Amino acid sequence: MSTMMPAPAAICGAPCWVSLMTHDLPGAEKFYGEVLGWSFRPGKRGAEFSIALAEGQPVAGIGLLPTSWQVAVAWTPYFAVESANETAARIRERGATLAVGPLELGKGRAALAADRDGAVFGLWEGQTLSWAVGEGEAPMCLELRTRDAFDAAIFYGEVFGWAPDRPGGCDITYEHDEVIVRDGAQTVAALRGGAVEAAPDPHVRPRWHVYFPVHDIEKVTAAAVAAGGFVLPVTPMVDGSGCQAVIRDPQGGLFTVATT
Repeated sequence: MSTMMPAPAAICGAPCWVSLMTHDLPGAEKFYGEVLGWSFRPGKRGAEFSIALAEGQPVAGIGLLPTSWQVAVAWTPYFAVESANETAARIRERGATLAVGPLELGKGRAALAADRDGAVFGLWEGQTLSWAVGEGEAPMCLELRTRDAFDAAIFYGEVFGWAPDRPGGCDITYEHDEVIVRDGAQTVAALRGGAVEAAPDPHVRPRWHVYFPVHDIEKVTAAAVAAGGFVLPVTPMVDGSGCQAVIRDPQGGLFTVATT
């Protein structure tokens, strides 16, 4: 995490940032610059962390993975919490894994965890960036692909306080066999079932997927291949609003691009 302009207090339980932790920071900057057109500036954590910018606005973080962290290269969503310690305790109490932290990072505290099916996510206590899912060039949505969306909804609901019609928090509804999480009127996450952890194709294992908006998906996927990435075939969006493609960067980080 890092800070630019002060932002309104994030709604607790809502996504407040996404970061890629990688073994090759310069290589990742080169890849995402060529594929998504991002520029970069140093973060508050120094040379080991960069803020990705699109049209001058922060969209994501890219950090060098410490050798002591037993964490795979992955795009990870962070959720805003009032207390990192209390949230970490709720994670442990529900049989999930706290992988790293909570740690002091700048003016905030962060932790990495894995839910009961192994999907990795982060939590953040402190000031947030002026950033929101679905706004500008920030991720257009986050999606958890897991075995049982309803069981996952119970877990995350208890950890982050998601609840139907809860004042001041994220609203959760069940629609068409999916769990939809909203921050006010904006959909910020979707939980979808059916993934199999042992599947040979890594993009169907339980994990959080980050969707980045693009205008020309053919151009973006071609650039990803040229830059050393791997691209799955372009497919229609679940809601039929456009098309999407899953991309794996040269270090193994998976993300999805989708037309706006």
